[in-house]
Amino acid sequence: MANTLATMITMTTYGTWLRGNKRGWVDAGQIFPPDPELEAADRLRMKHPPYLFPRDRMLEVGHFIGTSLIERLNLQLFALTVGTWHVHFVIGPSVHPIGDVVRCAKDAARYGLAICRPIWTDGYDKRFCFDVISACNRIGYVQRHNERHGLPPSPWPFLTIFNPG
Repeated sequence: MANTLATMITMTTYGTWLRGNKRGWVDAGQIFPPDPELEAADRLRMKHPPYLFPRDRMLEVGHFIGTSLIERLNLQLFALTVGTWHVHFVIGPSVHPIGDVVRCAKDAARYGLAICRPIWTDGYDKRFCFDVISACNRIGYVQRHNERHGLPPSPWPFLTIFNPG
């Protein structure tokens, strides 16, 4: 996307944020309030239990995702965090469609962990940053997640410092 300085992407794991969730939920860009009946119906349709990343493998999952995005798509990765039920990362401008970026990241985690079941929700969230302030805010948001996990803000050596020039 022209004039995009950065994009933050959020991916959630399978079964951890269903439609109707008490935190609210999004469909086609519209935010909806909690709906316990809808959430219960979605939970009944699940073919597998919800998936959570093991805490002792979160850094490893980040390594799978980050190295794949850099090596396969030649992306700049400014920030990355892996939680038990979601992943956030911030990339620089890209010629690749966001869907291809997400597919690369999701596949890297699944293949790296050698898991033969769904581990991701179908969708993802993207937040485009068109100015330095919004890019720095998104990067800081992701880095604070790492600090909450007791990690440095940028725990992987492949992360690039955001320098808008």
